[in-house]
Amino acid sequence: MRMRAKKNREARLEKVQRLFCVINDEKIDINSSYDKKRPLWVELGCGKGAFASQMSLRHTEVNYLAFEKVLDVLLMAMEKSDREGCGNLRFYNGDAENICVLLEGEKVDALFINFCDPWPKKRNAKRRLTSPQFLEKYKNILADGARIFFKTDNRDLFDYSLETFTEAGYTLENVCFDLHSSPLNERNIPTEYEKNFSQKGFTINYLEAFIK
Repeated sequence: MRMRAKKNREARLEKVQRLFCVINDEKIDINSSYDKKRPLWVELGCGKGAFASQMSLRHTEVNYLAFEKVLDVLLMAMEKSDREGCGNLRFYNGDAENICVLLEGEKVDALFINFCDPWPKKRNAKRRLTSPQFLEKYKNILADGARIFFKTDNRDLFDYSLETFTEAGYTLENVCFDLHSSPLNERNIPTEYEKNFSQKGFTINYLEAFIK
């Protein structure tokens, strides 16, 4: 079901306009978007921004860039960031399809993919953010030693992703089929979606991937 447009959306967007990343020549201008040069962390599909805000506050030594394609959801994330004073967090309204073009010339030190659309039908497999097509794109922007952090409650998508990461030449670490019952959960920051579905009894799958 399509989300109803937020009341006073334009006025509310104007108040947080400065939190949008700067776009020059259809690319994200990282240097103009942040007050100083720092390692770049990227989140694909930030939702209402709980994870992005907490990560940026916990890691003030990085520049954090959050993608979200649904504008009204992005607005809530930006307002949350504004309230919490996340000075190193910026946002992009769009999806990851053109991430290599948007971040051309930049290197990403950490990439977070949390609870992305599983696109369960086979004909839509290439749209999954862990499809072979996307995994090859990420290689073009990942810095040496960078990691991809992936969480999902969808076991089919997780099993699929274990295969695609391996076949694409990534090394896997900290593979976990029940994150909240694992020692790894001590440093976990849950998303809004994650809190909701774990309370309903869904287990959270987790992995880290990198290129040697």
